[in-house]
Amino acid sequence: MNVSDFDYELPEELIAQDPLERRSESRLMVLDKNTGEVTHKHFYDITEYLRSGDCLVINNTKVIPARLYGNKEETNALIEILLLKRLDADTWECLTRPGKKARKGARIIFGDGLLKGEIIDMVEEGNRIIRFEYDGIFEEILDKLGEMPLPPYITHKLKDKSRYQTVYAKYDGSAAAPTAGLHFTPELLQTIRDKGVRIAEVTLHVGLGTFRPVKVENVLEHHMHSEYYEVDKEAADIINETKRNGGRVISVGTTSTRTLESVADKNGHIEPKSGDTDIFIYPGYEFKVIDALITNFHLPQSTLIMLVSALAGRENVLSAYEEAVKERYRFFSFGDAMLIL
Repeated sequence: MNVSDFDYELPEELIAQDPLERRSESRLMVLDKNTGEVTHKHFYDITEYLRSGDCLVINNTKVIPARLYGNKEETNALIEILLLKRLDADTWECLTRPGKKARKGARIIFGDGLLKGEIIDMVEEGNRIIRFEYDGIFEEILDKLGEMPLPPYITHKLKDKSRYQTVYAKYDGSAAAPTAGLHFTPELLQTIRDKGVRIAEVTLHVGLGTFRPVKVENVLEHHMHSEYYEVDKEAADIINETKRNGGRVISVGTTSTRTLESVADKNGHIEPKSGDTDIFIYPGYEFKVIDALITNFHLPQSTLIMLVSALAGRENVLSAYEEAVKERYRFFSFGDAMLIL
């Protein structure tokens, strides 16, 4: 299985640069994973496809303003860092640019000294371990100095930080948003609950590993970076009861999917658990928990389109993407959605 098997042509103008004014008015392509048939709807129509007794699983992670700009103490050279993973209270694994200026022992000053950092180690793929020094509360300083880490394909400046958060975001820790959830509004979620659909919340702090390009031609040789997840007893109970009662588990996003498939046993039963997962889902994978998936349209040759293809079949997915291009759907983080049933 080659990476090129998951390629498709995408005109640049279809990459959404800004969120829609109203979250739930994005378009929704409904894909039948068995037949490949597609239906064109709007996201607020999603309630037509949900039934009483189903369970919607959402990822309640919160994106932090993880992009920081500082100056190297010795030379005043500009250094950009992206916080990827918190290792302890004051130590983070980070992406740094330019890497050649970010050597072990280098000190970086942010915001006229409001925050300082020292590179204490280098790890795989050139990431740096940085220990920070500051007075006060780190999160408050980050909120003051940091920027939302929008993906590189979004070139417009985000006017409202909250639009790169889901309305149910709770727990700080992500370097990127679980974008399938961006289409929900509080009102739509309430309508879904009123239909008798239960909502289970899990947490997976999204790192950049999910979005890194696959640099090997053979898919099987790609290694995913690990990301931290938590599934509590309440969520596990809701999901297990849904399966037991014959309801469907509908995952909102690839991050919720990877979390559930990481913690389930071979029978699809879930126990409360937390830890790190580097699960890589591609065609041939047998899903243990999820029955359906709400997701956005993903980058060509990405691990995300591979996951979607594992659920719906590569040919069905690529055909649906071709239809989406023809119908001028909006792609990627601020783009339109797909429901795979």
